Amino acid sequence: MLLTITQVSKTYGEHQVLDSVGLTLGAGMRLGLVGANGVGKSTLLRIIMGQIEADQSTISFSRGVRLGYLAQVDDDPGDTTLEDRLAAAAARVRALETQLREMETHMAELQGEALHSLMDDYAHTLESFEAADGYDLDHRIEEILSGLKIDHIGRDRLISTLSGGEKSRLRLALLLLEAPDLLLLDEPTNHLDQHCLEWLENHLSRYRGGMLIVSHDRLFLNRTVNGIIEIEEHSHRAKRYAGNYDDYAAAKRQERERWRLDYQRQQEEIKTLRYQVKVSARQVAHNRPCRDNDKFLKGFKDGRVSVAIARRVHNAEERLAQIEADPIPEPPDDLGFDPDFAPDVFEGKFPLIASQLSKQYGERILFQGVSFTLPARARMVITGPNGAGKTTLLTILAGLLKPDTGEVIRSPQTRIAFIDQECESLSPSQTLFEAYRAGLGGPDQPHITVLLGSGLFRYPDLGKRISALSSGQKRKLQIARAIAEKANVLLLDEPTNYVSFDVLETFENALRVFPGAIIAVTHDRRFIESFGGEVWRLEEGKLRFMQ
Repeated sequence: MLLTITQVSKTYGEHQVLDSVGLTLGAGMRLGLVGANGVGKSTLLRIIMGQIEADQSTISFSRGVRLGYLAQVDDDPGDTTLEDRLAAAAARVRALETQLREMETHMAELQGEALHSLMDDYAHTLESFEAADGYDLDHRIEEILSGLKIDHIGRDRLISTLSGGEKSRLRLALLLLEAPDLLLLDEPTNHLDQHCLEWLENHLSRYRGGMLIVSHDRLFLNRTVNGIIEIEEHSHRAKRYAGNYDDYAAAKRQERERWRLDYQRQQEEIKTLRYQVKVSARQVAHNRPCRDNDKFLKGFKDGRVSVAIARRVHNAEERLAQIEADPIPEPPDDLGFDPDFAPDVFEGKFPLIASQLSKQYGERILFQGVSFTLPARARMVITGPNGAGKTTLLTILAGLLKPDTGEVIRSPQTRIAFIDQECESLSPSQTLFEAYRAGLGGPDQPHITVLLGSGLFRYPDLGKRISALSSGQKRKLQIARAIAEKANVLLLDEPTNYVSFDVLETFENALRVFPGAIIAVTHDRRFIESFGGEVWRLEEGKLRFMQ
């Protein structure tokens, strides 16, 4: 195995991040590392790299293994040129080539045992050179730079002058060029467009080393990995699943169904046991009159029956106590939206109309002339590059920001729920439950029951301050709020960000059957694929229909 880790645990203050996490990874194994935002995926990679010290851990590598690590952020000042970086990344392969040429020269000068020894060294060096595609090194450099769309950058260009996206893609390119034995990739799809994504998926699917990949891109995981490691949000432990993302998702659905069946069986057993405890002691069937009127025999029989009943009651009480000490928790309800009224109340009208919307900041024009009508049961996806104004447009549609020109016309029956990307609508000083029930009438207990029944939170979470929640918990709170608001129009800004895949799957199922209209801003290919509806692209100030 290239990597073996056992008993990795890490806490920050009172917050447990990882608890006795273990995994093994060998050549050809491509593992996706998944879990809710904040469960410790990036922390685990940094512990493996030695950048963070675990509370306890055992980490071992195979002899001579070479590691490559792609972090989400890079603090490199970038005061070198692209040519310098490429030369450094290719240095090992160049050195192997130089060693081969030197050995070939010395072979002509040696004989006997010395020659045999040199030929053995040559064979090992050649094997390493060929494994690194040394003969095609220059071609590989061009292929990687082209695949990640940075081949246009001049080789004499200072790294510090590149854009954030170019720097991110360059770091990935240099890592792939080094071709380490073990790749640790933390969100490698950030800053990649469709072309780059497809190229990277093809490249990694052929990679001969081992890989551990943190990614929220389900389609990317489906096309690149052959195993999934999930860090569970509440236990902080790791569980391994065979296959790609689809296999993992199917296994999670089976687990949920087994959970439901096991819970139902245990509830039936509890009912039976309680009945036995309550009723068995009162059974007096043994008090039937004796035919021979033998009082001694009657007393003897009564005693034996009483002992048997007492034993049954005792056994039932013991079993009931065992179950109640550690019961199977009730499975969460499926997420579902239930508007107060159906979309047909619009009676041929549109819940929302955008007319000639424009917005700019200073001299920078985000968009102009944006117009469309949203039918009552519409599904609309808005895509586009970062900074194109997608979030701004959605905020205007939600009525939280005014456009420079144009207007948004909403039907009087329209009720909008808005899930914003950065969770800015949540007040940091409120508790989770306070933020959830804000604006919802009635007593607290019914709201608590509904919220806990969704499976999104546990009871101890309700008193936590918003400022103390992870991004994933904030996103789940937004989802819960959107359900509770009983809106008939949903505006979703990157709804798949930060959410664990099991919650995301049930959320998407709820969206599919939602009877109202939805506008979603997203770059998540799997979401777009399953969401259906129209796809629009906001780019260079214009909103254009794509499909």
